[in-house]
Amino acid sequence: GIEKPLELPSFSLILGRKLVGGSLVGGLKETQEMIDFAAKHNVKPEIEVVPMDYVNIAMERLAKADVKYRFVIDVANTLKPSS
Repeated sequence: GIEKPLELPSFSLILGRKLVGGSLVGGLKETQEMIDFAAKHNVKPEIEVVPMDYVNIAMERLAKADVKYRFVIDVANTLKPSS
């Protein structure tokens, strides 16, 4: 559930030039656990490989929400195209 607001000593934070932050993404430990889980269970991302000269079209598609998978731009032209 939602917890009550966190009370912090703001004066001490300001004078000590401290910063309080948070993230919904997680840290290195959580990221490594996710990668390990994906490897163990053979979970792979679904991607659309596109050549470098397709970048402008890819950006237009992103703006129109016309994207089914994550775009991977093949800058070196060494990957197999998705289509």
